[in-house]
Amino acid sequence: MKKSLLAILSAILACAACSKKEEPAAIEPVVRTVSVESSALEIPPGESAILPFKVEDKEAVFQEVKLLLDGGREPEEFFLQEIARGTERGTYQAVIQDAGLGKNYERDVHLAILQRSPSTGNEYYVPSSTFRVFSEANPPGTVYTGLPVVYVDTEGGQGIYSKEDYVKASLKIQGTEQYDGLDAVACDIRGRGNTTWYWPKKPYLIKLNEKQSLFGMPKHKRWILLANFMDRTLMRNLVSMKVASMMSHLAWTPSCVPVELVLNGKHVGSYLLIEQVRVDKKRVAVTEMTPEDNVGDAVTGGYLLELDFHYDNEVQWVEPLGRNNYWGDGIPFGIKYPDPEDLTPQQLTYIKGYISETSNTLYGENFKDPDEGYAKYIDVDSFIDYWITFEVMGNHELGNPGSVYMHKDRNGKLVAGPCWDFDWGVLSYNTSPHARTGLVNGNAIWYARLRQDPAFEAKLKARFDELLPKLETIPAYIDECEKLLTESARLNFAMWNPADDASQNGGYIINGDENMSFHNAVARLKSIYQERLRVIPKNL
Repeated sequence: MKKSLLAILSAILACAACSKKEEPAAIEPVVRTVSVESSALEIPPGESAILPFKVEDKEAVFQEVKLLLDGGREPEEFFLQEIARGTERGTYQAVIQDAGLGKNYERDVHLAILQRSPSTGNEYYVPSSTFRVFSEANPPGTVYTGLPVVYVDTEGGQGIYSKEDYVKASLKIQGTEQYDGLDAVACDIRGRGNTTWYWPKKPYLIKLNEKQSLFGMPKHKRWILLANFMDRTLMRNLVSMKVASMMSHLAWTPSCVPVELVLNGKHVGSYLLIEQVRVDKKRVAVTEMTPEDNVGDAVTGGYLLELDFHYDNEVQWVEPLGRNNYWGDGIPFGIKYPDPEDLTPQQLTYIKGYISETSNTLYGENFKDPDEGYAKYIDVDSFIDYWITFEVMGNHELGNPGSVYMHKDRNGKLVAGPCWDFDWGVLSYNTSPHARTGLVNGNAIWYARLRQDPAFEAKLKARFDELLPKLETIPAYIDECEKLLTESARLNFAMWNPADDASQNGGYIINGDENMSFHNAVARLKSIYQERLRVIPKNL
């Protein structure tokens, strides 16, 4: 009886407990913002440094704290040793320890605190603003990737916002075992490029006050820093200039060296320092003209022409084409040299007339005649080598045309070249899907007509066969470039996302490898190049 009574009382108590209203669970405070109190932290080799920080909700509990690079990875050269409470509630100290790898480094980092949503239970990181961690021996702006480092400091630290207006600056170079450095020299700098100027990572034009030899290249005042923003491999221009340099019938190909650029003390990524396309004895070596060169032999050269659909040359025109042409209304020609302020009406009349006569002859009935046909007006060997370079690299810009150059010396024929601007759609099936089985530039500008001459086609095929052993060495060169650029690529793509080029291209990425890793993009580049060497001869 006693036992059953106890059981009844227990049941009553249990029911009473069931009928009690449950108290709502307390909501744990969460971290909403993380504020670091320093934008830069210097760590002595093998030692640690303290970074004070605070959180908005002083009662929040930390589940996990990490140091994260912009790409989401944790740094290798240093690590978060511990978190200590500060003197006031909500304040803390992050103890960051050098990893003892013996490397100099400079990294942009976030302090990220792991939190769990009270409503969903999902985990997420709350990052701080970016701060820079650097080794004691490596002050801000010093970069170690194995590449030379170009330092540009503008007067007063002002920004570079224009393609027309120069900013006064100084330039110096930190060399490597392969390349000499350069003490600070005076220069001017401005932006450059067409579409590329409007992307986040900017290309620049450098004009030195005095001629200098950079990295062993011939002395000159003008140099270009190509950003290669959309190129996940960072080597499309580099490899293309290597291919072009194999073409003995091209008068000149720009030399180039991959570098790191530090602008006003901040590392802004991997760049390609390259010679500017410009008339000069060491570059496009045509006869330099004066405003007095208006008659006779003097007016015949030299000229540097650019064919470009952007129509951004001050002096330009559209050259009509005859019947049986691939291009509709004509080809856009612009004059790069003589400079617009020096170009005379007589010189403009002459070069426009020469181009018109060339085009009319090419589309005329006797265009195949070796003496009176197109060969009278153009240097055929250079046009063949130029086409092979574009075709091997799968560069469709020869057909746009965009950044296509020709030049003419005094009393000379029209010569194709130099090669320039090989980052857009190069070695990619995104822009040229037909390249998988056919030619990219079979119908480009004048080539559609030139290839209707069996003698030209035979010469083109023979030249390709002659060059093939050299072209087959390029995959090994790509491997060398991959090794050279690996660390540079790691730092560059922690800052820049090539897939952002879609915003400038109707929502579509351009090269097709923008979302790949650097190494996968390089493997794809090499594979497509090797396919080009197999596909091209089948279509000649």
